[in-house]
Amino acid sequence: MIELIPAIDIIEGKCVRLSQGDYNQKKVYNENPVEVAKEFEDAGVKRLHLVDLDGAKAKHIINHKTLESIATKTNLTIDFGGGRKTDEDLRIAFESGAAMVTGGSIAVKDPEVFTGWIKKFGAERIILGADVKDGKVAISGWIENTDIDLFDFLGKYRESGINKVICTDIKKDGMLQGPSLSLYESILQKDPETYLIASGGVSCVDDIVALEEKNVPAVIFGKAIYEGRIKLKDFERFL
Repeated sequence: MIELIPAIDIIEGKCVRLSQGDYNQKKVYNENPVEVAKEFEDAGVKRLHLVDLDGAKAKHIINHKTLESIATKTNLTIDFGGGRKTDEDLRIAFESGAAMVTGGSIAVKDPEVFTGWIKKFGAERIILGADVKDGKVAISGWIENTDIDLFDFLGKYRESGINKVICTDIKKDGMLQGPSLSLYESILQKDPETYLIASGGVSCVDDIVALEEKNVPAVIFGKAIYEGRIKLKDFERFL
């Protein structure tokens, strides 16, 4: 059964969504992210993907108080992304209640630091964020493109012990046009043991079913919930 991981993206302490990572295409859905997290938990969800978009832009954690509030007021297992550049950032994230942290830009810009995190905190607590555009890795909140091939990037960190990977197709994110099924299928064909977390493009329950049929282990989705295309009661069939 595919694991459902709803997303809460935070700007200025509010629950928002961007389109294709564009900070100028921001829509606020709720002023209280804790309230949203509780609704997810009440629907039976166990996991939450929490992204500090302010932190991603500032290159250090900003919204750790929001993380702490959700962690103390729910029993959700939280993976936290955005704004971690140093060991101190990770310390803050873990002490604020994150069970796992996601690193993407840092894995590109400073691989020694990222592999150091794997050794220091354990591979089970570190998720590789692999954001992709046209087969190449993108970083810095998707503001910056690179020439790094996605499959080379994934292979390198699998050798370093990483098992969990969040892969987001930027062209799909926030567009509600369906996920990149062929991309995820290719990743799993190369390495079926990867705990691949699909992200971007989910528009309805059928998209989740399609990912499950491709044996994708987990899926992150947000905008489809906030726009009412997926209802909380729809979670039941997957839980």
